[in-house]
Amino acid sequence: MSDEEAVEEGEENSENIIPSTISRGQNVLHPNRENLLEVIGNLREEGFAVCIDVTAVDYLENPKRDLPTTIKPERFEVVINLLSHTKRERIRLRVQIPEDEPTLPTLFDMYPGSEALEREVHDLFGINFEGHPDMTRILMPEDWEGYPLRKDYDVGEIPVQFKQAPGS
Repeated sequence: MSDEEAVEEGEENSENIIPSTISRGQNVLHPNRENLLEVIGNLREEGFAVCIDVTAVDYLENPKRDLPTTIKPERFEVVINLLSHTKRERIRLRVQIPEDEPTLPTLFDMYPGSEALEREVHDLFGINFEGHPDMTRILMPEDWEGYPLRKDYDVGEIPVQFKQAPGS
């Protein structure tokens, strides 16, 4: 059996049903960009009051992955982890982000602690969070070109300088 198994939640054609899977014992929801804020708002009302993490994955070199059949795989995927202390439960959201329009609505209004996490995803993957109060680089210098965690980013070289070496 696969690590991820599909969970049926009603008719697949229903627009109100969010596809879900189970991965390593954790519930995983697969909302789209358009209904992400609604899904997050409902989860917040259900007690998922803490946003633990916001990160991204670039599937450029590995486009095949376990997704519900109703979800179209895209190059990028933003992964959001929420926590409910009252339920003692975590839930993961995996949102597909197309390469030609790498944007997602910000979670900042519901989870102010996500501000730095979204900036990190922007800085390293080039995914923008619409409505974010400060979508500037957080790890790389402001004049840095490109996004270092993208699979098509050139690795390059950094010359090593030793203290006592000639020419240092």
